Amino acid sequence: MTVVGAGAAGLFCALVAAREGARVALVSSSPLAASASYWAQGGIAAALAVDDTPGLHAEDTLAAGRGAARPSAVRVLCEESPDRVRELQRLGVRFDADRHGALALGLEGGHSARRVVHAGGSATGRRITRQLSASAATHERIEVLEQSTATALRMADGRCIGVTAKRGGGAPPLAIGSRGTVLATGGTAALWARSTNPPGATGVGLALAHAAGAYLADLEFMQFHPTALVSNGARDGFLITEAVRGEGATLLDATGERFVDELAPRDEVSLAIEAELRRSGARSVQLDLRAVDVDRFPNIAEALSEMGIDPRRETVPVAPAAHYTMGGVATDLDGRASRPGLFAVGECACTGLHGANRLASNSLAECFVLGRRAAVAAAAEPLPAAAPLPEDAGLPSPPSAETRAALWRHGGLRRTPEGLAELARDPFPLARLVAAACLSREESRGAHQREDHPGTDPALDATHALVDSEGKVTLERWS
Repeated sequence: MTVVGAGAAGLFCALVAAREGARVALVSSSPLAASASYWAQGGIAAALAVDDTPGLHAEDTLAAGRGAARPSAVRVLCEESPDRVRELQRLGVRFDADRHGALALGLEGGHSARRVVHAGGSATGRRITRQLSASAATHERIEVLEQSTATALRMADGRCIGVTAKRGGGAPPLAIGSRGTVLATGGTAALWARSTNPPGATGVGLALAHAAGAYLADLEFMQFHPTALVSNGARDGFLITEAVRGEGATLLDATGERFVDELAPRDEVSLAIEAELRRSGARSVQLDLRAVDVDRFPNIAEALSEMGIDPRRETVPVAPAAHYTMGGVATDLDGRASRPGLFAVGECACTGLHGANRLASNSLAECFVLGRRAAVAAAAEPLPAAAPLPEDAGLPSPPSAETRAALWRHGGLRRTPEGLAELARDPFPLARLVAAACLSREESRGAHQREDHPGTDPALDATHALVDSEGKVTLERWS
């Protein structure tokens, strides 16, 4: 089988598939341990405490999802996440422990209990991807193809039978045939002008799946993280994890007063900050970390130090930024897309789990829960028949600065029909699909706020916007 993408979801999927006996080609456009997952500061949400249960975790996830989270996906995640944490421990990941040697469980926005495990404080993504990368690189059944970029899905009679990939160094294109092809390419947040994501997070996997005729879903739901650094330099948009708010950091307005419950779900906090910025005319609000032991968050302390900010003595300017794609390639609970032989996991996939607002630290949990399920399912697919190579369309053009500005202006925290209509004419294909999905949902819900439809429509509960290969949107109810 083939896995495209070497972030947390792709690495774990490849390792599970290899353990199931499959031979795996792992296609990575960057060196291993250089993915977006590497920079993930959040932890893994799992009901591991004696006073916590998967049922309570599910209640919090459904509440955060604003009535749009798919109950069956929520149940799978919350029930299976504790076992995936233990599986990662067996693979060598060392999670933070308390003074008694038990797992140290953090509290983050929207959670009613401490259930977030970290590795190295805010360096969780770094620790996990390093360990999984080392395991993948030395596994005899995994062939790692670094500096290789998938340019097309190979299709035969409507079935995905592999990928074509462009290799670095002037090598000829590579044709890979596989019984199951898993996209684990990350999200689309870098399409927005202000983003916490690395520049490559522009929805490559979604574009590949769309070109192959697979459905996409929930593209209107882009989560904006409330606390991204505001600066005039390269660190603008640097994510400051909400785990610091779980440890006592507060958000202050221009007068130095608190104005929001810092541990409310992300959509609520982001909208409160946006309203305060409109009221005050300021570029940022202030995050006060002076009551927090910043040594527990070394990469945050390092980044702020580079900016000349000492969080032990002064506040930190922050504002929302595009952070996490809750939509993606539409899949079932085993990662199957609408084209046979094609799977998607992690941020590029959409099971409906997150609804209209992702609960903090459910994304890494999703990588491992759904990554494992997709690995088992993809490894059991039938061997593909031989087929001619598709014409190599080459790498898609990156989004222009104008497209990124248009998505921030028209597809940001608040949206108007006029702005979305303008976005629907953008030359970048994914921008047009986002606009179509936003226009189809005539309500405000979680990460999707329409100024012309400020209320939430109960008739759209549990409803998801599916986009077909022609860009047509249909609303469908998922249970």
